[in-house]
Amino acid sequence: MRTRQNPDPPKTMLIELKDVRKIYKVGVERIQALDGVSLEVRENEYLAVMGSSGSGKSTLMNILGCLDRCTSGQYLLGGHDTTRLGSSRLAQIRNEQIGFVFQSFELLPRTSALKNVELPLLYSRKQGWWNRRKLAKASLERVGLAGRIRHRPNQLSGGEKQRVAIARALVGGPSLLLADEPTGNLDTKTSEDILALFDRLHEEGQTIIMVTHEEDIARHAHRVIRMRDGKIISDEKQAGRKPA
Repeated sequence: MRTRQNPDPPKTMLIELKDVRKIYKVGVERIQALDGVSLEVRENEYLAVMGSSGSGKSTLMNILGCLDRCTSGQYLLGGHDTTRLGSSRLAQIRNEQIGFVFQSFELLPRTSALKNVELPLLYSRKQGWWNRRKLAKASLERVGLAGRIRHRPNQLSGGEKQRVAIARALVGGPSLLLADEPTGNLDTKTSEDILALFDRLHEEGQTIIMVTHEEDIARHAHRVIRMRDGKIISDEKQAGRKPA
């Protein structure tokens, strides 16, 4: 008699957006950047968010990253209702639970790779000097830059700069990694290397949400969300991709 195997238990819910709206006021004009967005993301999902300019994808990422607040609706991150939190608590969540990777790297130009990666730990104030240095070195090793820790950004290639930025995003052990067009300033070969790194991070258990306008890049994700006029118009699992 064949033994029936139990399916893997569902992953914990990490993100819940409930009827989120965002309205910007420009003079007398009201711009509805998000219009009733609802979304659920579980731990260790890999999502791509796609849409044309003005579709709302950047506003969505700002709200997910606690860089902006919704006008109405609810955003729960790890069970915490961010819409009810004060500015200092939101800043703490950004620092401890969310890692950011930007198209333009956003590195301090006169500071070594190691010190750039240490920066989020300075703000958290939970680590002593020696432990900060140890964690930053380990994060750089994780992205393949163990031999470049003393180099400044102007001594690094574009791909190496983005690896430093990824190491900085990961150093605090965030539950969520947000990447906004992370290969936008890179050539094709370097982009492939960075995407391979994201694939490996996801295999290791990292939850990733990435904004991109390129279909080839979105194919690396296991789920693709498409936006238009502030709304999610489709939310599909990728054919041939298996969620972790």
